[in-house]
Amino acid sequence: MGSNKRVKIGKSKIVGAGRGVFAEHLIKKGEIIEYCPVLILPKKDYPIVKKTLLKNYYFMWGKVTCGICLGFGSLYNHSYEPNATYKKDIKKQLIRFFSIKDIKKGKEITVNYNYGNSQSKKKLWIKDIN
Repeated sequence: MGSNKRVKIGKSKIVGAGRGVFAEHLIKKGEIIEYCPVLILPKKDYPIVKKTLLKNYYFMWGKVTCGICLGFGSLYNHSYEPNATYKKDIKKQLIRFFSIKDIKKGKEITVNYNYGNSQSKKKLWIKDIN
């Protein structure tokens, strides 16, 4: 499957997750994992996208629209005990993923989907996710 030298796509062991993103080598705490450009959808398309398969892959972009994260960005799975997090750069239209712990080679990289708080245990809007 796909790879960008730092990470690769593989089969996740997280129930119901399908694919996931895995470390190709040791990633130290605080390292950038990936910079992902984001395609910002027009406001009028947001209600339509919420009714498609993309509802599980988009990122909210402001309060009225969403963006599709390119690279491997939309494939990082959720965990309430993540080893990575992300920051949106609205102006540059990109998302930066970085480690918050050391991540061993072969380990799945996960983020907490509760944006802005990697420790949040708030229930997710996505069904059938841990």
